[in-house]
Amino acid sequence: MSAAEGHADGMNNLADRLGVEPGMVVMELGYDEDSDEELRDAVIDRCGSDLVDEDTDEVVDLVLLWWRDEDGDLVDALVDALTPLADNGVVWILTPKAGRDGHVEPSDITESAPTAGLAQTSSISAGKDWSGARLVAPKAARGKR
Repeated sequence: MSAAEGHADGMNNLADRLGVEPGMVVMELGYDEDSDEELRDAVIDRCGSDLVDEDTDEVVDLVLLWWRDEDGDLVDALVDALTPLADNGVVWILTPKAGRDGHVEPSDITESAPTAGLAQTSSISAGKDWSGARLVAPKAARGKR
């Protein structure tokens, strides 16, 4: 196996860890030039279609929210991410790792998520420069939206 294949396999494994499955509709919010292109490509490869943006009319299964410290109000962004999300959908908030420009303190996420009606279930390393936090609607709230 070449180094490139190993790296591609690692990115596909990351798509697995994000819970991306073929046929899923994945929305991307907060994309910018610093977003991880390899992660995006792995998600696109796995779901089998392009990522949709906030203008979509589709119900989405998963939201990738690229978020940096200077991006504004996190609660508002999370509420916006919930609008098109399926009842059992997942929001992955992707933030720059510690020491990187735009780093977001994990406490900002843990404080903002419940205000937006979400609960954090796990965290991962989402690439060389990005961390990911998995957010879901608490089971009691699912289906009430």
